[in-house]
Amino acid sequence: MRAIWKGAVSFGLVSIAVKLYSATEEKDIRFHQVHRADGGRIRYKRTCSVCGEEVTYDDIAKGYDIGGGEMVILTDDDFAELPLTTSHAIDVLEFVPAEQVDPILYNKAYFLEPEGTATKPYVLLRDALVDSERVAIVKVALRQREQLATLRVREGVLLLNTMLWPDEIRTPAFGFLDEDLKVRPPELAMASSLIDSMAGEFEPEAFTDDYRAALQEVIDAKVEGREVVQPEAPEEAPAAAVDLMAALKASVERARAARGEEPARDEERGRGGEPTPITSARSARKEAAEAAEAPAKKAAQKKTAAKKAEKKPAEKKTAAKKAAQKKTEKAAEKKTPARKTAPKKAPRKTA
Repeated sequence: MRAIWKGAVSFGLVSIAVKLYSATEEKDIRFHQVHRADGGRIRYKRTCSVCGEEVTYDDIAKGYDIGGGEMVILTDDDFAELPLTTSHAIDVLEFVPAEQVDPILYNKAYFLEPEGTATKPYVLLRDALVDSERVAIVKVALRQREQLATLRVREGVLLLNTMLWPDEIRTPAFGFLDEDLKVRPPELAMASSLIDSMAGEFEPEAFTDDYRAALQEVIDAKVEGREVVQPEAPEEAPAAAVDLMAALKASVERARAARGEEPARDEERGRGGEPTPITSARSARKEAAEAAEAPAKKAAQKKTAAKKAEKKPAEKKTAAKKAAQKKTEKAAEKKTPARKTAPKKAPRKTA
């Protein structure tokens, strides 16, 4: 790494010489603007909008627009008179608990390395910060701008985090904040269950920039003259859920399936078999569903009873017809006389 700044940390009467290094680096793939027809680089010229002449850097000043087409011009001499802190000092102002610093304030991060004989006081400040569990609030001038920052310890190294000023943080002014929205306890319980099912330990190495990897693959394929393999289409985001409880329940089961866990049954119940808010919510949904289905079941039962009632008269008529037919047949048998059979003749004797 290359040091981008040299100065000293002013800690009471102690001065610690340090070098400043950028702690982060962007991995974005950068492109040049080129002419589509021949690949030539696109160049821009600095021209004046009034006279149309090209302007060199030496003739460029800073202007502040005050509106109405008027401009106030500031030169390097004007900036030199500004009350900046010493350009090569990091002034420690106070030490505060780390949790009191809102992460939204953090801007950029820099490593500090001790220079020369400053190693011992550097280690002293580092160990004192660790023991106190606090961070140092400092002021530093970087790139012609005074910035608020913190000093904390990361992996045995002092880390300078520049911060935004409080008036640089916007206040969210959204309409829903003024609405009186109520969240039902069963919904909150199910949402909490979803959070529990997705809980884990944060490991940054487990996450990758899929877009950058796919873009690099396209570039490598172009360089090597091979066919670009289309990446798998990402899973489409589900549409807005109509039934919030059903969506939450499905999300919980999906998260458990992704972890290879069985659907929760016993763990959703309290000790001694007492129902939890989640099981109570499920019972309430089941009762509501049964209540909604009750009218339909009653109507179906009435239809079935009516059909059975219609069948009974028909069955009675059929039985009566069969009985009448039997009586007729018996009467006919009595009226018909029995046929007499002639006696058999004895066979003739032969001499």
